[in-house]
Amino acid sequence: MSTLRSIELDDTDWRILAELQADGRLSYKELARRVHLSPPAVAERVRRLERNAVITGYGAEVNAAQAGQPLLAFIQLRCRPADCLLRTTTSEDYPELIEIHKLSGESCTMLKARAASLAHLEGLVERLGRHGEMRTHIVLSTQYHGRPVQPPPEQRAVTDSKGWQLSP
Repeated sequence: MSTLRSIELDDTDWRILAELQADGRLSYKELARRVHLSPPAVAERVRRLERNAVITGYGAEVNAAQAGQPLLAFIQLRCRPADCLLRTTTSEDYPELIEIHKLSGESCTMLKARAASLAHLEGLVERLGRHGEMRTHIVLSTQYHGRPVQPPPEQRAVTDSKGWQLSP
């Protein structure tokens, strides 16, 4: 995986990003009105943000429960090296998986899955079991979802841990 170099974003870029994250279907004319620029200036900024992979796409937000997939689960997976999920399968093998995160620590992978029923989720868990040890967490409800990307907060100074100094 290649690493992308981040670009410097000014306040206008952040306002454009905030507006597009709230409504990705805004026209350049409406976006320009909201951020106080001309439509050609906004179009150029959006193209630059796309070209530099700050904006990576546009899409519809779908209510998975209304679309027949009401169950959401997170599955921590500790793969056996010979059966690593990321090395031995493809995305077509597990269409229920909507996110896969490589982790540090005890578990190597965090999976986010959608299922139509408990039986569907049980079948997925059984198929995933061949890869290693799992811990499954069924989401009961989501209290907060979809925080937009915002400018990073100021970095705070690290507090010195006076009680943990080496003895002379």
